[in-house]
Amino acid sequence: MSERKKLGRGGKIAIVVAVLTVAGIGGTFAAVGPLETAPVGSEAASPVRSQPGTAFPVVKPATAATTPSAGAKEVNPAVPVKVTVTDGTIDNVSLRSSSGQDVEGAVSGSRTEWTSSGQLAFNSTYTLSYTTLDLAGRTSSATSTFATVTTKNEADAAMYPLDSMSVGVAQPIQLTFSEPVTNKKAVEKAITITSTSGQTGAFHWFSDTMVRYRPETFWAANSTITVKMDLFGVDLGNGQIGNFSKTNTVRIGDKRTAVADAQAHTFTAYVNDKPVQTWPATMGDTRFPSARGYLVLMEKQRKAHFVAASIGLKPGDPANYGELDVEYATRLTPSGEFIHQATDNALPYLGQINLSHGCIGLGPDGAAWVFNNMTAGDVVQVINTDGDYANFDDGFGDWNIPWAQYANG
Repeated sequence: MSERKKLGRGGKIAIVVAVLTVAGIGGTFAAVGPLETAPVGSEAASPVRSQPGTAFPVVKPATAATTPSAGAKEVNPAVPVKVTVTDGTIDNVSLRSSSGQDVEGAVSGSRTEWTSSGQLAFNSTYTLSYTTLDLAGRTSSATSTFATVTTKNEADAAMYPLDSMSVGVAQPIQLTFSEPVTNKKAVEKAITITSTSGQTGAFHWFSDTMVRYRPETFWAANSTITVKMDLFGVDLGNGQIGNFSKTNTVRIGDKRTAVADAQAHTFTAYVNDKPVQTWPATMGDTRFPSARGYLVLMEKQRKAHFVAASIGLKPGDPANYGELDVEYATRLTPSGEFIHQATDNALPYLGQINLSHGCIGLGPDGAAWVFNNMTAGDVVQVINTDGDYANFDDGFGDWNIPWAQYANG
């Protein structure tokens, strides 16, 4: 029941006293002003009110942005997945691979952002599902998918020496990549190499797929090198992404070195800088002079089979030795230089003349001592030879490069 009276010619009616009951809110209140019908969808028409008689502002729906975006391809699996909400909060999030593996994540304290913490896989499709709450408590759900870097853009690397391997003081750390690297600085930044001796070193790129690391002087004897490779997700360039992170250790043994003198025809071995013994030797002749400089020992073969054709010798060549077997062979270069027991016809000339095809020939005692006491990473310095330095890819010729040049390569 209400009481009204006319006001003027306009025919509008003013409310003098009104008794209203608002749905869900009990009580009465007085209102003064024109009585007009509020349009549907306006603030006044909203059933949500902050206090009796006053309407809430319109509540914006919560909006969400995702990283990566829906439908993205070639997504770097190292980049965290995120759901960020505006005008609301996160209710729940699910990230699952097409193979059914769930990826863990966490919501921020304000519940406005979810970030993945688990590692994604290469060449996989993921479904990201999430539900948000706006400030009025209304829920909204959405789903999107994306795919990570495919196999063709996945890059691997192999390290030498192998993990936990024991080597000599001259062994560089070598990484060989499955794909060319153009972002070399990014790769170097992702690799941390430390030594218990406190020695630091430098990287030197010999090609786009191979880099080595060594200190200015030989590694300290009986030290340990730790190689931490955080290459997972690193952009190597041209869309190639590193696919692993791991830490390897390398153990350095005693300092075992030798000096081979092509003019004096001698081979002298040292352990921790103390001479062990000097043996008579024969080295490369004038046609095949032994390589000069530092040669790092690589592998050992108790018996090795040599084929002259492998170094380009043909039938009719006076230097062609056909095929022969040798004892106690320790490799110096992939191209075929060894320390080994001299052949029977060369033994009488040890300490007198050079007549090999570049190898260092020793008597049975000297060759056996090298084989039994020296190992990969130990080093022989060849002096007084007419031979050139071995190519960088023909073994580990790193120590023949001046430090200033090596550290800037």
